[in-house]
Amino acid sequence: MHEMTTDVLIIGGGMAAGWAAISAAKAGASVVVVDKGFMGTSGVTAPAGPNHWWVPPEEGRREAAVRKRLETAFGLADPAWMHRIIDITWQSIPELAPWYPFSGDGRGGVFRSGLRGPEYLRALRRYALSLGVTILNHHPALELLAGTDGAIAGAAGYARLLGRPWRVSAGAVILATGGCAFRSGLLGSYSNTGDGYLMGVEAGAELSGMEFCVSYSISPSWLCTRTLPYTGARFFNSDGDQLEIPGWDRPRDYLCALATAFREGAVYADLHEAPAELPAVIREIQPATVAAFERRGLNMFRDRFEVSLFGEGTIRGVGGLRIVDTGCATSVPGLYAAGDAATREHIAGATSGGGAQNAAWALSSGRLAGHAAAQSAMRHSRKKGALKALGAVGLRPTGSAHSVDRTAIIRTVQEEILDPIKALWRSEPKLQASSDQLEAAWVEARDHLHGEGLDAVAARETAAMAATARWCNAAARTRRESRGMHVRVDYPDMNADYERHLLTTGLERVHANLESSSAAKRVS
Repeated sequence: MHEMTTDVLIIGGGMAAGWAAISAAKAGASVVVVDKGFMGTSGVTAPAGPNHWWVPPEEGRREAAVRKRLETAFGLADPAWMHRIIDITWQSIPELAPWYPFSGDGRGGVFRSGLRGPEYLRALRRYALSLGVTILNHHPALELLAGTDGAIAGAAGYARLLGRPWRVSAGAVILATGGCAFRSGLLGSYSNTGDGYLMGVEAGAELSGMEFCVSYSISPSWLCTRTLPYTGARFFNSDGDQLEIPGWDRPRDYLCALATAFREGAVYADLHEAPAELPAVIREIQPATVAAFERRGLNMFRDRFEVSLFGEGTIRGVGGLRIVDTGCATSVPGLYAAGDAATREHIAGATSGGGAQNAAWALSSGRLAGHAAAQSAMRHSRKKGALKALGAVGLRPTGSAHSVDRTAIIRTVQEEILDPIKALWRSEPKLQASSDQLEAAWVEARDHLHGEGLDAVAARETAAMAATARWCNAAARTRRESRGMHVRVDYPDMNADYERHLLTTGLERVHANLESSSAAKRVS
């Protein structure tokens, strides 16, 4: 057993984790980062080209940006949060200059709104190391630890390459574990299995916005890359007939039309009419997209190729751990959340938090959580004495531990959550049928799933995906209206009574309820 003590422990290694580590260290705290993979290459940002919500502090510019975003938030976003995120993003990105090779903007200035994922994460890693942050790569966390007062005081896990358990005692813990794509094949998301949600709920935290998890990427059928190139695509069936697909500016209609076409057979994309500047842009900011074609000897802008839909779950969805103040604290003392592990409703509302807002949220929530966690940890003495391990399903089964078909559990989760026909056209009969299947999978995991060493990591990932699917389904059943990306065919209209966040929690029994208006005001 390898044991350490620190002020702030950050679980995760992506964009939000990097900025959280930097912020906490700059506040004077000792910081340890534990990443399931290698911090700087793991997660969905690494193969991407994230564009940030980059708005200069010029008169009227930010107000206009906020107004535009509020128009697509369907009453669930907060302009105060939006202004906060825009400002933190504007101030933070230039700090990367010593470590990141910014490009020119073509006008004699520096282009900072869009960054290349691999170099971005490498820059965050180097920045964090320069501030004295300790990074433990290939150290997946399995469970949180709590003191006798219930406050979170560390975490425990297993070091993959060293073959030994680890335990870190901390004054505060930040969950920056990313979202959950349910092993859909989304590039970079294999390790994003909802671990942070499970650990947070086991500690007593709530989730918010989990019903808003209906998001898909369209990519070549053999590998999910990114969506950007397909904004200028035409689509054809296997007979060569062009399909009537609405424009990208109508995202739901676009997805529904594609989902229907995929049910009827193979779909092919043609980018001959893409904007002339797009090939150079793709190669510059999303090199992984180009590589996927070049390995097959294809030219993505000249050759027609088969495409598929890849579910993005809560990664480009909206939901995550509920935060209760402007420091991104959860309702559990000592526990904070950032990035895709936290709800983005404050800036995204009921529509996808993807693109510029998503990256800005990861950056800014990381900085906010890092600073608040550091202040809290340095203000309070660390817990002494024995710490309670909070992990349950996958570690401590309620019944006899025996061999469980993890693949079957994951397959059930994927069938009930990722199927576009079930997700894009929700109804009570569909959701009830999914609930029955997900409960059965959860009971099998709860009663019998168990692992030791590396197998414990896989067991917890399976448990987290099953738990996340249950929460998403329960939230979708409870929101009996259509709002943003959540569409109920049996409740096709928005209902003013539901213009509030929907909180979900519970393991043995899932509870989903609308947040009180007074609680929502406190977070602003």
